[in-house]
Amino acid sequence: MRLEVSRHGPFGCALLGVLLAPAASAAPSLSPQIPFDVTVTQPVSLSSLQANFDDLSWQTFIALSWPALDNGNPDTGTPIGKQDAATVWESWKESYQIFRAKGQAPLPWGAPATLPEACKSLKPGRLLQQMGKVPDVLDEFIQPFESGPLVDQNGSYTRNEIVVNQSMFNDIVDNGLYSIEGQQAFFAAKPTNAVAFSCGITEKKQVGALMVKASWKVLGPNDRAQDFHTVDALVYTPGNNDPSHGPIVEESCRAEPVGLVGLHIVHKTNSAAQWVWSTFEHVNNVPEKTTPMAQRTGPYLFYNAASKSDINQPPPRPWNPAVKATPSQIVRDIPLSDATKTLNASYQALLRTVNPQSVWANYQLISTQWPSDPQPNCQISAANPLGNPAPLFLANATLETYIQGATPQASSSCMACHGNAATHVTESPRTSFADFTYLLERAQSTGATRSQP
Repeated sequence: MRLEVSRHGPFGCALLGVLLAPAASAAPSLSPQIPFDVTVTQPVSLSSLQANFDDLSWQTFIALSWPALDNGNPDTGTPIGKQDAATVWESWKESYQIFRAKGQAPLPWGAPATLPEACKSLKPGRLLQQMGKVPDVLDEFIQPFESGPLVDQNGSYTRNEIVVNQSMFNDIVDNGLYSIEGQQAFFAAKPTNAVAFSCGITEKKQVGALMVKASWKVLGPNDRAQDFHTVDALVYTPGNNDPSHGPIVEESCRAEPVGLVGLHIVHKTNSAAQWVWSTFEHVNNVPEKTTPMAQRTGPYLFYNAASKSDINQPPPRPWNPAVKATPSQIVRDIPLSDATKTLNASYQALLRTVNPQSVWANYQLISTQWPSDPQPNCQISAANPLGNPAPLFLANATLETYIQGATPQASSSCMACHGNAATHVTESPRTSFADFTYLLERAQSTGATRSQP
């Protein structure tokens, strides 16, 4: 895979027109405006482009974490971090609200979420689904490749969710992608590697499709809630009466405070048809693999220096969220680069100028993956559909916990993994390109036609 910069190489002079006009480096700033695309600085090199995309990641993280009004728009009269508050991205639609039973159309954007009966008597909160007997619920919290849940030092399972912005929601609704039949009709009329979701366009001040995948931990008596972005959650466990689908579990719902520990931001821009993949974590999650044992004092959320458990291994089955589990013992396999650490420090310091105790200063960028060989006008090349990901590997310790590393075909690479995402087609196996999202596989049939298993 070629990643060097040359006249014809990735992001060389011939391709600068794909991007915004080159600009001088700018100091970090706090803005509620989601960036439309990356801003490239001169002179162009692989390291300078990584820095540009990392800055895009931080700017997007800040805009999405901005305090939100009741309608989900940023509260421009309130600076980020002045106090912890509901964020812009938390007003977006979660996957279970989009891909409904029998391929039903999603309810309108502003419609409230429908709660399970077991949660309706509890105080309001953000619905977080856990392990269940059916795959679509299971996918809500199990990590890629179903490698296992993550357990914090309190013995509680982390909870995951996936939400999309209104641009992506509208693309799904307008193109009928919420049902199997709708997907078949849409992609049958499209060429191979057709882009299904909108790209950001700076000139039109248009933000492209965005997905957020978040991981939360239940806050226990030993956790400092003031160190996290927190929400009141409804932690829901679907019942399972079929032992062939895991342990027998009674349906339950608990009102719990939870803290944010991991955040993927996936952003389709005009220069990144393969999306820009940004990943953030809480600074206290885990030590790095290269950190000497004597310096792993913590306390960490997913590591204990005194533990004898194997490193980076899933908890033993059965996975039953109704009972306390052995805490996971996790380290970061690929350390943060010095450049990323410096950028993190600059943004964290800026956030503390608003509030020395800002919860957002307790989060750090891990890295950003981006296509180093883009095509003009948000196109995807059939000859090089992945667009040469840079860097080759990227993992969040709370979301790709057990597939960290740098082993081809085995370690986490956002674009390489999601390039395999497929839609529902009438043939088996499913091979139709899904524009880098597995969400489309959650669609159900309306019953008008029957797809093959």
